[in-house]
Amino acid sequence: MGLRITFIRDHTNQNKHQPNMKVIHIAGTNGKGSVALKIAKAFELSNYRTGLFVSPHISSFRERIQVNSNIISEEEVAQKLPIIYKLCEEQNIPATFFELTAALAFAFFADCDVVVLETGLGGRLDATNVVESPELCVITSIGLEHTRILGDTIELIAGEKAGIIKKNCPVLVGPNVPHNVIRSVADKMQSDYYVTDTRTANENCGGFVDYDIENSRIAETALRMVSSSSNDALALSEDAIQEGISIRPPCRFEETVVDDTVHVILDVAHNPPALQYLLAKLRADYPSQKNIRFVLGFSSDKDLANCTRQILNEKPSGIHLVQASHSRAASIEDILEVAPELKTFAHYDIPRRHENDGYVENGNITTQVEAALALAKENNELLVVCGSAFIMSEVREALGYDEPRDTQLISQVFGRQFKHGQEHFGNDADSSCSNSSEENETKI
Repeated sequence: MGLRITFIRDHTNQNKHQPNMKVIHIAGTNGKGSVALKIAKAFELSNYRTGLFVSPHISSFRERIQVNSNIISEEEVAQKLPIIYKLCEEQNIPATFFELTAALAFAFFADCDVVVLETGLGGRLDATNVVESPELCVITSIGLEHTRILGDTIELIAGEKAGIIKKNCPVLVGPNVPHNVIRSVADKMQSDYYVTDTRTANENCGGFVDYDIENSRIAETALRMVSSSSNDALALSEDAIQEGISIRPPCRFEETVVDDTVHVILDVAHNPPALQYLLAKLRADYPSQKNIRFVLGFSSDKDLANCTRQILNEKPSGIHLVQASHSRAASIEDILEVAPELKTFAHYDIPRRHENDGYVENGNITTQVEAALALAKENNELLVVCGSAFIMSEVREALGYDEPRDTQLISQVFGRQFKHGQEHFGNDADSSCSNSSEENETKI
């Protein structure tokens, strides 16, 4: 996999690793997207041209590839991606969607001073793991996720994510990792090993760990390490560091008000640890709110029984089940199978699936969001929409968000249907490559 993406990158030119470019490479189960954004923003505020590669996206595919907070334009996608396609065809390279996107990012970042790369899934075999000498590697946290691909123990997963560590390049880890596993990899690579300050909960958090504080401390430590690492270190102002680490990505406990009455929280808590945190933060931030309505949609490879049980244990006033139009989305039937009580308690519409390609029609998400909003308004409830990033584009559209979305041009460039479904390019059975972050690894 690394050979494929390296060949594409080098032969499209567009970003053989520039000698003066600083690269920060970030892996982890939870928190890596937030940490990547915080780090990139601090460099941008210090007047460095900063590239950011993250996944998955929320409303536009182009969110994955940014320079100084500006997403790649559709025209630039249309200009650069065919060059990559042509190379893959000429060299018979069976590149996945994620590899193509990473190659497009490398092309777009050619003149950057700093590039912040978030892995898709794992690390060792990830498409981003082609940078030979990153300035710093960061591993935010380790939890049980993607066990079919990465392994069924914390230690195995940690070993995969530690695969981003390069010889003589320092590694920074968050407090919630198996240090013995990652430190052993660092020792083999002769890499200095650093641990972020473990003081994560503050006096206003009601005793629970606020992971945005943890993510901010990881990002701040990373920024200070890079800014003091060598004679050619990048200077960062204190104001830029503090403003940068205060940034929070969309759909990470994102609070909004709809129709001036309904308080809505959007969060891509899509696995048991993330849901545990979300629910604890709800209790801490809304201690007097007893009536909470949920809209839920997950990916099929998650622990659906655990996730639904956590929500039901909160005794919600209502649950609305939704299904994204993505081949990896958990079907509503899958959720009902692991939580039979939802058959009578939850609101849901079974979406129509195309028999020829398995494509799930859009619409059930909008219908349920609108129904949930009406009931939350009527009953003075807090509305929480959580789960897979796959559902969030349609959710935000239903809530009236005005933000960049992809036109038909992106569909035409990629050659297949592309709208709310992240990258619904087909349902190739060979989708088990270890470089997907909530996304299908369909090959071309």
